[in-house]
Amino acid sequence: MALSFAVEDKGILPDSMIASLADDGGILPSIDFVPEQIQPASLDLRLGEVAYRVRASFLPGPRTTVAERIDELKLHEVALTEGAVLETGCVYIVPLLESLALPDGISAAANPKSSTGRLDVFTRVIADETRGFDRIEAGYHGPLYAEISPRTFPVLVREGSRLSQIRFRHGHALLDGNALRALHARERLVDSDDANVSEGIAVGIDLSGIGPGGLVGYRAKRHTGLIDVDRRGVYTVLDYWEPIMARPDRNLILDPNEFYILASKEAVQVPPDYAAEMVPFDPLVGEFRVHYAGFFDPGFGYAGAGGKGARAVLEVRSREVPFILEHGQIVGRLVYEKVLARPAKLYGQGIGSNYQAQSLKLSKHFKS
Repeated sequence: MALSFAVEDKGILPDSMIASLADDGGILPSIDFVPEQIQPASLDLRLGEVAYRVRASFLPGPRTTVAERIDELKLHEVALTEGAVLETGCVYIVPLLESLALPDGISAAANPKSSTGRLDVFTRVIADETRGFDRIEAGYHGPLYAEISPRTFPVLVREGSRLSQIRFRHGHALLDGNALRALHARERLVDSDDANVSEGIAVGIDLSGIGPGGLVGYRAKRHTGLIDVDRRGVYTVLDYWEPIMARPDRNLILDPNEFYILASKEAVQVPPDYAAEMVPFDPLVGEFRVHYAGFFDPGFGYAGAGGKGARAVLEVRSREVPFILEHGQIVGRLVYEKVLARPAKLYGQGIGSNYQAQSLKLSKHFKS
């Protein structure tokens, strides 16, 4: 049945509507979708058969296609059909297997998948004639491309690897402060009695330590082996990560250009009829970047989907100068949007969700 919306219907498309959008020709995969590619409120995007190494990141801008910019900037091509290594410090553009022919009322937004962000693989989606990354305007017809730049670990990818995900929305359904406070009163979105709820749920850093040793996070090692993005549970943690233990003062100095995995102080949840996204707490605080992968699907941490609230695992990278983080320091906001209908399966319910009820967890590639 073709998708249709009333004027007042505003929200994120759930899994069933994403499938209908594809059936209607709004999503055009060059190869049929694979199992679990459609998530509760997003679609995983797959790499195509070739990667182009380019001189620098770019946006095409008005009246210019990504393909035209690739022709101007490419250094060489890398075939991905049998797998290939993407090196750190390099920028690659990869045409995706999915292209779009969106109806006028449906726009889209992309983000790295959680496992991509936790490997410090900087990934953004580009569309033709656009002025911004990861945003696709309503009515867009054309191809999609992934910009990929591994920052810490070289990665092995292949045609069909899934590094990014995309959400589709009809209208504007972001909850304002009043609606979010009402939802928190009904559902208790965060496990704090003094939750900071305004235009989003404030999320702070936990530097108090977890477990007997007081683990607060991990710092990525340099000059490691590569990581195959499609393999699970095969890499030894200490070969790639240095554990960080809590200090008596519960502070952490971020070293410039180092990559950290930390956890939020708060346990959060996303009720079944909502989706969430982590956004910067204050764009003016430019000393560090937090959370590459910002999408939280319906059911994340939700008791009815096997969770009891889940910590947000935060990917953190300092900029040019050392920066001190303090326990509880607010580093992000979790904003919520309505979903147009409850997903058929929630995050954590038999869809291969790797991070339900998580505390402090590295990506799925590492041994538990």
